[in-house]
Amino acid sequence: MNRLIIPLVVLVALLLLTSVYVVNEPEQVIVTQFGKPVGDPVLTPGLKFKLPFIQKVHRFEKRFLEWDGDPNQLPTRDKRFIWVNMYARWRITDPLLFFQRLRDERGAQTRLDDILDGEVRNAIASYNLVQVVRTSNRTPAQTEGVASDETILVEIGKGRTAIRDEILANSQARTADLGIEILDVEFKRINYVAEVQRKVYERMISERQRIADRFRSEGMGQAFRIRGEKDRELLRIRSEAYRKAQEIKGKADAEATGIYASAYNKSVDTRDFYEFMMTMTAYKTTLDAESSLVLSTDADFYKYLKSGDGK
Repeated sequence: MNRLIIPLVVLVALLLLTSVYVVNEPEQVIVTQFGKPVGDPVLTPGLKFKLPFIQKVHRFEKRFLEWDGDPNQLPTRDKRFIWVNMYARWRITDPLLFFQRLRDERGAQTRLDDILDGEVRNAIASYNLVQVVRTSNRTPAQTEGVASDETILVEIGKGRTAIRDEILANSQARTADLGIEILDVEFKRINYVAEVQRKVYERMISERQRIADRFRSEGMGQAFRIRGEKDRELLRIRSEAYRKAQEIKGKADAEATGIYASAYNKSVDTRDFYEFMMTMTAYKTTLDAESSLVLSTDADFYKYLKSGDGK
């Protein structure tokens, strides 16, 4: 009897284990029997039951999933080639339809590659480069030294945001019958190919060089103006200083002459001393070792050259 009970218990336990499964909070489940779905999708978490051995549980995510595309070199409408890298978020909205059409997440990723890459290629090819890289008709920031009429941007009808929304709408329409929903698509990166990038850099360098030349020219003009003002101011200061010096000198000479005249008129002795000093000064400035002077013996200039007794 004991020999029968143990195998029976093991069989019952095995049946229970294979007929019970747990659905976690972020999961949704499809049960298949011989490869075909049976019953409705299981969307609520908890302990669930199925037929042992003949039914199989397929688990799918309820949470948002990510699609990360590969960078692709795409042409714009104006025949400019750019590298475009996109990513998207999606979720499984109908697990039964998802299972029937795509089987699993790997199949969904493959299908999304076809859909999203195709829609991105179509959208990029429908617009010019300036529309892909810009979002709106914004007013450009004014660069110092650049005239405002030189920084006007080309007006666009649609920008990057509108192109992204168009890609999203078209992709959602193509995935409606797959049991999934694309929630959002975004441009991860947009970059020029090497040839276009080189031309853009050359144009940027040329623009910066032009602005630098303008700054340099304006700086030289300012430098010449400042030097001119400095020279005029220096000449004015020198002229004013010379005028004041001459005025001071004239006043000093006048005052000295007045002092001499006053001293001369005070007494005969003072007058004689003044006459003597002025004559000595004249001798000093007139006579030297190489000069010859012819004078009359009765000339006033010769008077002090006579002997001490006046003879």
